[in-house]
Amino acid sequence: MGIRIRNKKSLIRLISIIVLSIAVLAVPSYVWAKDNTKYLSKMYTSKMSPIIMIPGSSATENRFDSLVDKLNKNTRTKHSLLKLKVYNSGKIVYSGQLNNRDTEPIIVVGFENNHDGYSNIKLQAKMFSQALTDLQDKYRFNNFKGIGHSNGGLIYTEFIENYLSDHDVKMKKLMTIGSPYNFSERSTRNKTEMLANFIKNKDKIPQNLIVFSIAGTQNYTSDGLVPENSVRAGKYIYQHRVDHFTEMTVTGDDAQHSDLPQNQEIINLIQDNIIDKTNKKMNPARMQ
Repeated sequence: MGIRIRNKKSLIRLISIIVLSIAVLAVPSYVWAKDNTKYLSKMYTSKMSPIIMIPGSSATENRFDSLVDKLNKNTRTKHSLLKLKVYNSGKIVYSGQLNNRDTEPIIVVGFENNHDGYSNIKLQAKMFSQALTDLQDKYRFNNFKGIGHSNGGLIYTEFIENYLSDHDVKMKKLMTIGSPYNFSERSTRNKTEMLANFIKNKDKIPQNLIVFSIAGTQNYTSDGLVPENSVRAGKYIYQHRVDHFTEMTVTGDDAQHSDLPQNQEIINLIQDNIIDKTNKKMNPARMQ
């Protein structure tokens, strides 16, 4: 009789331990699942669709200040401006702020390593991927549009081909401005290593992406720094791969390479092709 009682007590104790263990494991699992569901819910219901800009070599996160000022002069809703500087150590420093009601803020990502060269472009694309992860953790957006000036367009291309699929986000549109897809080469018969790799990996580019490639010309062959044919080499990467690929050329005032982000014609192209319809200009007449 005593043996049966002891066995019964042991069985009860064993069952209690099992139940307690299950409870201990279940609580954090439930909390994780709840938090993860809440995170995903916020992400997929987010109305934010930022425009994320990347400057070219030797430029900082302040590169697009004039462009943003011009965009904000004639829009229904002012775009708030957030700037990030990504350091080589991985540290990311934020400046500026996003308006809570702004569904289409402008975010500029600059780098401590902002030097030219293919090896640096690959490093900057990786750093941009890290910055995008940080931005999504903070703001939970599920889609964005990209603008890259000069090497910024090359960084975006490297990022799209090698890192975009790592992110739970849709890139809707890309506009590159004066981006030298073949560096200083004037003929695509002489493909640089970078251009050859971009073409080789173009199948990794999402087919639903919309791409605009803008070239500037001072003398019908160059914007004073980048050969026009180098900019046009972008068609070998994006054309017949993405949903829509459009090439455009701006001339006249502010068509020199470093002036392109302030060029009023490019501002108009951004308003017409990148900015969401709800934020279009109040007055359809172009600013002079």
